[in-house]
Amino acid sequence: MTAAAPVVGHEGGLVFITGASSGIGQALAARFHAAGYRLALVARRADEVRRWAESQGFAATRFAVYAADVRDIAAITGVGRDCIASQGLPDVVIANAGISVGIDTAVLADLEVMRATYETNNIGMAATFQPFLAAMQARGSGTLVGIASVAGVRGLPGHGAYCASKAAVISYCETLRGELRGSGVAVVTLMPGYIDTPLTKGNRYSMPFLMSAVDFADRAFAAIAAGASLRVIPWQMGWIARLMHLMPNGLFDRLVAGRPRKRRQGE
Repeated sequence: MTAAAPVVGHEGGLVFITGASSGIGQALAARFHAAGYRLALVARRADEVRRWAESQGFAATRFAVYAADVRDIAAITGVGRDCIASQGLPDVVIANAGISVGIDTAVLADLEVMRATYETNNIGMAATFQPFLAAMQARGSGTLVGIASVAGVRGLPGHGAYCASKAAVISYCETLRGELRGSGVAVVTLMPGYIDTPLTKGNRYSMPFLMSAVDFADRAFAAIAAGASLRVIPWQMGWIARLMHLMPNGLFDRLVAGRPRKRRQGE
């Protein structure tokens, strides 16, 4: 499934990545740096990201770190404008920041967890893209990358907030891709399966085809470079996602009955 013109890694290109302090975000930063890109890295823990980049031997001229919580619309759109002013308009923007926490709708406090999940995974993504969109359209090039999840295909017990938020990411990116058709700006939706990151460390259930963040970053970079409109990584999870999507509700409900739930906040 391919769409707009491919992105080619080149010396001096610029990638803007949120959630860059660990996991997928950090692995993507390292992969793009290796391909010759300059980095604009965003995280709440900016000092931690800066120390990591320095420990990797990245030259000071090759990266900049911005402190922002993507839930804060003023903050994340502000650092986007700061990036343009100080480093230039990015070639690639990756909205990677996300949270995954289990909820129980019967627990009143978990509604605030659901709010935080949507604010991070959905509003935060749109706010990440917003500062760059008009300028990319005017330039006639650029790539916006949304990190979704295979969990967005069907609802899993205990995962109400996360599954719903990632389903929304898939639909939102698809909508944006249609809106930008013909503008020269590509939208790439990446759907990870189980990736070995801090988000998955506490899972209480089996994780088939578990992949390292470094391997994910390699395949993600290839998908972005190829101009893929949507890519499930690893590919085996793509077949599982298709089966889940086509499965009759009764059969699906029986299969997930009794499945261990995602840990709730504080568990």
